Amino acid sequence: MTITIYGIKSCSTMKKAFTKLDELGVSYDFHDYKKQGIDKATVQRWVDSLSIDKVLNKRGTTWRKLTDEQKSEADANVDTAIELLVENTSMIKRPIVEGERVDKNILLCGYDEADFDKFFS
Repeated sequence: MTITIYGIKSCSTMKKAFTKLDELGVSYDFHDYKKQGIDKATVQRWVDSLSIDKVLNKRGTTWRKLTDEQKSEADANVDTAIELLVENTSMIKRPIVEGERVDKNILLCGYDEADFDKFFS
């Protein structure tokens, strides 16, 4: 099983996800998009699979700091929203867990303990 967990190391939700994966004995690679950035193709893949509403975190301070015009443009055009996510990685909901198992591909967005148990137990 190859798993990559995307997020920001200092995030409390990320810490819960790390702890859960460790408890379940799941090895993973960590991609800190605050330090490493994220490419548009990856964000596009997530949005295509999950939807922009799932990937874009509108509850965080980064979203709230955007101008009303930026918010309106992001709401009206998914490509604009994706560009904003690439430029402002803090607006990507955390964690994103992506990987492969023998029997299926995995793509989770946000931390839900039940989902982690379901996919990794």
